[in-house]
Amino acid sequence: MLKLSQLALAMAAVVSAGAIHAGEVEVLHYWTSGGEAKSVAELKKIMQAKGHVWKDFAVAGGGGDNAATVLKSRVVSGNPPAAAQIKGPAIQEWAAEGVLANLDATAKAENWDALLPKAVADGMKYKGNYVAAPVNVHRVNWIWANPEVLKKAGVAGMPKTYDEFFAAADKIKAAGLIAVAHGGQNWQDFTTFESVVLGVGGAKFYSDALVKLDQKALTSPTMTKSLETFRKIKGYTDAASAGRDWNLTTAMVMQGKAGFQFMGDWAKGEFLAAGKVPGKDFLCAAAPGTSTAYTYNIDSFAMFKLKSADAQKAQGDLAAAIMGTEFQEIFNLNKGSIPVRLNMNLDKFDDCAKLSAKDFVATAKTGSLLPSIAHGMAVSPAAEGAIKDAVSQFWNDDKITVAAAVKNIASAAQTK
Repeated sequence: MLKLSQLALAMAAVVSAGAIHAGEVEVLHYWTSGGEAKSVAELKKIMQAKGHVWKDFAVAGGGGDNAATVLKSRVVSGNPPAAAQIKGPAIQEWAAEGVLANLDATAKAENWDALLPKAVADGMKYKGNYVAAPVNVHRVNWIWANPEVLKKAGVAGMPKTYDEFFAAADKIKAAGLIAVAHGGQNWQDFTTFESVVLGVGGAKFYSDALVKLDQKALTSPTMTKSLETFRKIKGYTDAASAGRDWNLTTAMVMQGKAGFQFMGDWAKGEFLAAGKVPGKDFLCAAAPGTSTAYTYNIDSFAMFKLKSADAQKAQGDLAAAIMGTEFQEIFNLNKGSIPVRLNMNLDKFDDCAKLSAKDFVATAKTGSLLPSIAHGMAVSPAAEGAIKDAVSQFWNDDKITVAAAVKNIASAAQTK
């Protein structure tokens, strides 16, 4: 395989001979924070080296909600981007509308079926055909901490259970610091909630309640206990959390203002972008009670049908670049995630990533590798949105009882 510098020279020679015309590739994404933005810049470089014109279409905020709204208006008006950041069941929903391009030629040439776990490959397909390219694997059920804050508060190490967590949180609070950094946005509430459900109920309960949306599980005593634990966590957050972005929340831990944060491993991308060293400047661990389970969030790009042959060529090259070893390594080192491509060399990755990769493989064998509902991987966007709203209403309004929240979430799960 040609190295990037060699590829650039080869493409330049072809372009100068007039044999190829640059295809424009417009990419809609919501990667706008430090670690994410660095990663997008690398993909842009790779595409430009292949002789294509990159048109960046970044839509900030909302955990992708804002980008999804913009995408709908673009597709409805008959002017879709070449590629858009879409994931989980939403891929199949877009494909069913007949607007996604078939990527089988690229997938076959690049041997995707052999390079991806079957569960991941199936998620990128519609009726057996590839329509999207996966970028990475994020573990969602992490808890992050500032070791100096823990030391100052007399906390010995990362909590393995919720009893240990609350004991540690009490000590941090007593030391005059914020125990839990939280950004008051509905997707951040939901990220914490799903880790609590997994920690309290275990992998099977999580699957029954938040993947299968089984009403018996959703109305069980285990869900009651999960909501009680979730509400208790709120008591350790600060009053200024409402509306705060996740990366600003991570910065609170980074700066020693707060002890813990429940967040996926994109938070690690922020620590690394700021020059922080895992194990020394920040700590990572599976969220309390979840060390033998793994909730995943896989970023992917769906490709839209385009008329221009040049644009289609650029689209195929983009899909190949996304799955290529060069981008898989650079992107995931920046983003905090791990490569989705199997059998990658992880020598350059840190201990948090190596733990993630080890647990990813292990949980796939035990049946405790689970799609994140909070990040669009588990259920339809309609059901996810309704449950997310019910969870946030409970988080934000102390007058809503746990019993009422159980009913609201179970009802929301029936949304079609």
